[in-house]
Order: sequence, then structure tokens, then C-alpha cells
Amino acid sequence: MKLLIKAAGAAGLLTLAACGGGADDRAAQNVEANAEAMSDALEAQADATNNSVLAEMLEDKADNVEDAGEARAREIDAKDDARLENKAR
Repeated sequence: MKLLIKAAGAAGLLTLAACGGGADDRAAQNVEANAEAMSDALEAQADATNNSVLAEMLEDKADNVEDAGEARAREIDAKDDARLENKAR
């Protein structure tokens, strides 16, 4: 499970690095999509387990991952907006 999360996180970072330039909107979308994919994987693991405590922990982790991805995407958008606003001055 930890390996899956690390791999998905690394893929997200590579996606961000590949975007470069003025692709901040795409970067934000990619961050959010990667977080959602990680969240879906955690939920699938929760569905596959017979241990109700572990399932609940995985569901909570999935929610946290998705929330963190959405928050990071908003940060990227806000930084891009601020950069464009400063450039216009």
C-alpha cells in the first residue's frame, strides 16, 4: 500500500515537472487527477479488505488524499493568478 502511494505521488511530481512554463492550470488539474486516482486506489483497497477497522482507515486516508490534492490544486491556481496579476502591472 505504501509503495502504491509513493508511486502515485512520484507520478504526480513527474507530471508537474513535465508541464513547465505557463501550464499552471494543467498542472493543477493533473495534481487533482492524481490525488483522485490515489484516493480511488485506497477506496478499492478498503473495499477488498475484510477488516472493518482497516477499511475505515483506508477510507479516511482516501478522503484526506483527495482533500489534499484539491487544496494543492487551488494553491497552484492562486499562485498562477497572482503571477499573472503582477505581470499585468
